[in-house]
Amino acid sequence: MFSQIDFTHMERALALASRGMYTTTPNPRVGCALVKNGEVIGTGFTQPAGQDHAEVRALKDARSRGKDPRGATAYVTLEPCSHFGRTPPCVHALIDARVEKVIAAMEDPNPAVSGRGLAMLRDAGIDVRCGLLTNEAHEMNIGFVSRMTRRRPWVRMKVAATLDGRTGLPTGESQWITGEDARADGHAWRARACAILTGVGTVSEDDPQLTVRAVDTPRQPQCVLIDSRLEVPLDARILDGAPPWIFHAADADPARIDALREKGADLLERSNESGKVDLPAMLMALADRGINELHVEAGHKLNGSLLREGCVDELLVYLAPSLLGSAPGMFDFAPPTTLDARPHLKFHRIDRLGDDLRILARFAETTVAGALH
Repeated sequence: MFSQIDFTHMERALALASRGMYTTTPNPRVGCALVKNGEVIGTGFTQPAGQDHAEVRALKDARSRGKDPRGATAYVTLEPCSHFGRTPPCVHALIDARVEKVIAAMEDPNPAVSGRGLAMLRDAGIDVRCGLLTNEAHEMNIGFVSRMTRRRPWVRMKVAATLDGRTGLPTGESQWITGEDARADGHAWRARACAILTGVGTVSEDDPQLTVRAVDTPRQPQCVLIDSRLEVPLDARILDGAPPWIFHAADADPARIDALREKGADLLERSNESGKVDLPAMLMALADRGINELHVEAGHKLNGSLLREGCVDELLVYLAPSLLGSAPGMFDFAPPTTLDARPHLKFHRIDRLGDDLRILARFAETTVAGALH
């Protein structure tokens, strides 16, 4: 169905899509390559929200080079959109340009599209094929897919620990367990996320900035704080930058609410029956605000709560070749009653970064919450 040339051009489209890694949110990361008579005549990737999508950029690029897109093949990493959002539908641009063929990596998970774009192209007489390098395209937009199909972001929990699973000394000292390469890599994962989440305990103890500093990025992720009683210090560094989103419970002190609003914080109440922040409801609220990927950097208590509530999709674990013994661990939750009941993960990737290991592990299809209750 697909030739080696098709693979080559789709790989080019995926490389283009990666150029929007930090900028397309809340839209997906999409790349497009226009090919005619074996020549790449135009390329593009999705621009920040409200600006051109990948297909339109590629068409404009071709025309700026004096190339006619009529009869070309469009290689695009996601089904062209068929609905009006902030920009017109891309299918109309491709139809009007009279391209001959469209090869898409995957269907758009957005219910407003979901096959309609491909159908409109076929109805216009365009040869349409879908399913080339689908896994790679899915990975590129794993958060967007999650938000469209589950109404929650893809949640990635980052932890740095020793080989015996310890994250710091009993005194709270934890800088630095891993080396520079691992720390820089952690910032790269921060940069690709739409938002970074932490808890008030981490803010009170470490006063983190929760910004991307070790890699270049055109924008900083949104800062999200879980603070049931609004105990965050008013001089915390996360209040100095862009306004954070703070999730709290119903019984938060009204005076603290006023004080934090004066600091610019955006306060959102999501309470459960225990008088704490309802974590699944928080994820829904983040999805409603366009958050595709959520990067968690928190302490063992909040980590444990997120795991217990089934709010984590994958673990990003950096392991240093050292030991700390009886010190705080990565997660705090009650052990399962049997080994069979323990939550299961699958190793997705294992890499060496300097002297450290990076492990990306994803939970099995069964819910984490079911295993931890």
